[in-house]
Parts: sequence; structure tokens; C-alpha cells
Amino acid sequence: MPKLTDGKTGTIAKAEAPATGQRFIFDDHRDAPRGFGLRITSAGGKAFVLQYNVDGRQRRKTIGDWPTWSLEAARAEAQNLTRGINTGVDPLAERQRRREEPTIKELADDWLKLHAAGLKSESAIRALIGGDLVKAIGTMKVSDVRRRDVIEAVEAKAATAPRQAAILLAYARKLLDFATDRDVIPANPVAGLKPSAIKVAGKRDPLKSVARGRVLDADEIAAFWANVETSGLHRITALALKLVLVTGQRPGEVAGMHAKEISGRIWTIPAARRGKTETTQSVYLTDTALEIIAAAKAELERLQTRRKAPQAGFIFEATPGKPITNAALARAVERAHGALGAKQVDPWGRWTPHDLRRTMRTGLSACKVPPHIAELVIGHTKRGIVAVYDQHGFEDERQHALEAWERRLLAIVNGTNPDALPDNVVKLEARA
Repeated sequence: MPKLTDGKTGTIAKAEAPATGQRFIFDDHRDAPRGFGLRITSAGGKAFVLQYNVDGRQRRKTIGDWPTWSLEAARAEAQNLTRGINTGVDPLAERQRRREEPTIKELADDWLKLHAAGLKSESAIRALIGGDLVKAIGTMKVSDVRRRDVIEAVEAKAATAPRQAAILLAYARKLLDFATDRDVIPANPVAGLKPSAIKVAGKRDPLKSVARGRVLDADEIAAFWANVETSGLHRITALALKLVLVTGQRPGEVAGMHAKEISGRIWTIPAARRGKTETTQSVYLTDTALEIIAAAKAELERLQTRRKAPQAGFIFEATPGKPITNAALARAVERAHGALGAKQVDPWGRWTPHDLRRTMRTGLSACKVPPHIAELVIGHTKRGIVAVYDQHGFEDERQHALEAWERRLLAIVNGTNPDALPDNVVKLEARA
């Protein structure tokens, strides 16, 4: 066998192409592993190859074209491949495995179908995985992802949305756990990654969660109530936001209110629509609440003349057969914050639909409603031993609490002193 030499006068440059097919010149150099050589095609193309045997079968791996690959570099690569072959690694099988290995985007698509489809939070999960993680590293093969790649994606999110970045980190862990479960990779590169590893310039512990405590003050409540229906928002959206403030229920629960859930003055929210609990919630509807619901029904009747599809019974129907969504409420408030009189309050900024619920709960305390009653009013369940032994529903007390909050809210809206109203507790005791 000849010894391959590089350069303009070397054996590689002088090697002639065959008339048809291809010919091989194997290298007899002492640094060349057995089976390393040059392939020459009838068109004159030259490439370095490594011929080897696996389980009695002859295989051939193309290393690279000459002169893109130098002879020295090709020999070194052939040596590396031979070491792998001697330990049981088949380069061609590895290339096939590599070709079939999913990217992060492909892995995320499978994970979302299995673990996010049908969840109430599906759209939020997809936004984080697809809009942040996949955007940053989606084209990478899963086995190429390193701890640093995920950290950089999370840090980019933490610069503008710390809480969402913490959730993104949790989802990234779950996604790569899924990859290890499927034997795509041997180990999760972000296993054990702590939020303290995330660094953002100018922010200490950027993923540290700060409990949101934003409530509307009296001026904001009055401005919201006076302007929401003329702020440019769809009237159905405006009425849904009002009902959140009046009832204190979660914005998503209010948005999905259905006529079949209402019986007289009682609105029963089924457990299936309550994201954080597994119990139904009964809400007493005050006069103001009933007026809002009646106004929403009348608005839908007015719009019905322009719609072909019949109403599906949703009180706050956004499109035929579908209610408005929690996300739509949030976008509407953000879009119309100026007209609604929302203030910028550190560290939380302007108020959101959920802050209307927190405002109502704070108002119950101002009405002297006992904490355990106030918690039941907004749908928080009893905990611990109390939940086991105390099965009383406190329906009357919850009704009186909602009526007390209605009086306080209307006083604020009408510009009178809400603290001049009689104590709710005194009123309850007097009735007793």
C-alpha cells in the first residue's frame, strides 16, 4: 500500500480518477489506522474515509473532502474513530442516531401533548416553553444542551419577568426529565439547578418570588367604576371586570359564568371550573351583582341580531359559544389602564384583574368581616383539622359579608365616606 502524502506534488494531488465508479488508496503511514484511505470518484472528487468491521460486516465512514480536510487532520480523526470502534461504538450507527435524535423543539412538542394538553394553564405553559425556551435553544439537539444554555434562557426571561422565569426554570427541568425518561439523554443537565444560580445585572436573587399585594385605593376604585364601560373596552369585558370586584371570585371563574350556574340569588361555581380547589363554591349575588348580570344578558341580546350562532348560555360570551378568557381580561386592563385611572404603584405597577379580587378581600376586612368568613367568601377552603371537623357552610354570614362589601363599594363609587357605614359585625350581632 502506498503512503499518502499531502501538498501539490503529493500522492493525493497526483492520484488519478477512475474511468467509472470509484477507487480507494489506503494509507500505509505508521500514524494511519488500518482502513484509513482516500476515495476518488470518476468525477475527480477526493475524500478521506475509514473502512472498518462491525459484527463481521464491513462499513465505511466518510471523514471529509480533500483539501477541505488536510491529511494530518483526517488521520487524527481516523484515529479517534478507531478508538471508539474498538470500544464498541459504530460511527455510522452514531450518525444515524444523531440524525434521529429530536431537537428541543421536537421534544417540547411531544411533552406538551402529553403533559399540558387540556390543562387550564395550557396556553400559559405553551407560551413559556414555546415563546422562551424553544426560541432560545429550540434548534439544538437535546444531547447538545448544556446547563449554561438553559441558565442563559432563564436569565433572559428574568430580566423582565422574574416570576415567569422561575416557572420557566421548573418547566425546563420537567422537559429534560422527560428526555431522560425516554432515554434520549443519560442525565438531565439542569438537575439540581437552583434559582440562586440565575443572575441578572442589577437584581439580587432575580427569581425570588415577592408576594403580590397590589390593591386599588378609593380613587382607583371610583375611576374604574365610572369609566370602565366607556373606556373603549368591549362592554361584556367591562361588566365581567365589575363582577370580579363585586363578588371577589377569581377572574377566570367570573369570565366563564354560565346561566345554568345561577339559581335565584345563588351562583354555584362547579369544582371543574375552579383551578386551585376541588370543591364547588356558592356565591350570594347582591343587587349590584344581579344588575351586572342582567346588563350582560341584555348586551348579548343586543349583539345577537348581528350573530348567526345562537347563544350558548355564557353570561360573558366573547365569541359565539365561547366565554371571554382570563387572559383577555388581563390584556384589556393593560390596554386601557389610562382610561381606567390605574396608578403605577411600586413594586407591583398597575393593577390587574386579579387585584380586583384582592381589593374586594381587603374591603371585607375593612367591613369588619371575620377573617374565616372573608376567606370563605372569596372561595378559599378551610384547612387542616378545621376542614375535617367543621362542615358548617356559613351561608348567612357570607351573604351579610357580601352585602356589607356592596355598601362599602357603592359608598366609594358615590364619593361618600365608606367608614361612616355601620359595622357589619354589629349588624350581625343585632340580628342575632
